[in-house]
Amino acid sequence: MSVGRIIETPDCVAEGAEWLAQSCPRMAYAMDQTGPLPLRRRPDGFAQLLSAIVSQQVSVASANAIWKRLRDAKLTGPRKIMWATDEELRAVGLSRQKIRYARALAEARIDYKALRDATDADVVATLTQVPGIGVWTAEIYAMFSLGRADVIAPGDLALQEAARILYDLPDRPTDKKLRIMAEAWSPWRSVAARVLWAYYRVAKQREGIR
Repeated sequence: MSVGRIIETPDCVAEGAEWLAQSCPRMAYAMDQTGPLPLRRRPDGFAQLLSAIVSQQVSVASANAIWKRLRDAKLTGPRKIMWATDEELRAVGLSRQKIRYARALAEARIDYKALRDATDADVVATLTQVPGIGVWTAEIYAMFSLGRADVIAPGDLALQEAARILYDLPDRPTDKKLRIMAEAWSPWRSVAARVLWAYYRVAKQREGIR
């Protein structure tokens, strides 16, 4: 199976945004409020997944601070994580659980190059075998590190809240309900996610994702 469209440049995001605006008046309204959407492409590999683990269950500001300390300590590679003591990892801000997850990721020996040609489902299946990497983390990796155009992370609370406000829903949609809603945004679900994160920032005056 083909991996589908890859988002590589701001023009790719703009193309998806235009399609969404023409397909859904509420998406068009949201983009009127947010302005141009960010590209949000990141490198792939170990460091990006480690960064995602750092981001779990903490604020954007806290995650940024911990990641800066990891980078300053040169603790962003698998061998460095394996060689570091628990005390060294705690000193940069990792909890006991996140130390365990970081070491599990280092030991997993994922073939990151192979993931570039894997289907979206296979990317998620491969990554979620690692303790500490759930579906949300795997989908975020597929969206931003692999550039997949038609992936969304419906378990993301900021996306759920943005969808609730934008679509005037009585309650925040569940992961399952948002996944169903997102079918209408295919083949540009990743761009729809960018719209919702940008709209969340406007509506709530706070960042929804690093």
